[in-house]
Amino acid sequence: MTLDNDEHRMGIRDEVAALKRARTIAAAVELFYENGYENTTLDAVAERLGVTKPFIYAHFHSKSQLLAEICSRGIAASLEAMDSVIPMQASPTEKLRVLGQRFVTAVLESQMHIAIFSREEKNLAPDDFVRINDMRRDFDKKLTALLREGRDNGEFSLNDAHVAALSIGGMVSWAYVWFRPAGRLKVEQVAGEMSRLILHMVNAKAAKS
Repeated sequence: MTLDNDEHRMGIRDEVAALKRARTIAAAVELFYENGYENTTLDAVAERLGVTKPFIYAHFHSKSQLLAEICSRGIAASLEAMDSVIPMQASPTEKLRVLGQRFVTAVLESQMHIAIFSREEKNLAPDDFVRINDMRRDFDKKLTALLREGRDNGEFSLNDAHVAALSIGGMVSWAYVWFRPAGRLKVEQVAGEMSRLILHMVNAKAAKS
């Protein structure tokens, strides 16, 4: 009974800690996006949160660590989309269709995180820069493998799977620049349209119009 109570308390503490981390990240995202990384202090983040700096230091050792967490969010979400598709018992065409929708959704829902990464990657600590770029290469490698599978079984028509993977990744990643949450199309509509474009890019024979 005591063990159950201890586990319950630990679970609550973990949830509270996760909430505090999320609040800190959200405030930092707003400020880094609005003012830039170099023009934002941890004092400013604490002020936005209505707390003191020790609140932040309880979860992040430095502003640089906070930047790394923010910059990794977009690629982490994209990798989660990829890893959710790979185990599917489906054709390469269907996998690519679903991946397109989930990849675009991940990028658009991480719009500010990706914008910050694009502007501030020069300020990442070397180890964080390498780690995040390793994640990007992992995504590219898995997408290349999926495109090769589709090409080899006759579903896709393309010459260089790696170039195709980089082209798809570039097109989708760039959506963070032009997408407007209050614009004409919602995230799911953009995701559906871009997924169809991806299938046409590889001349998917089973692509649905």
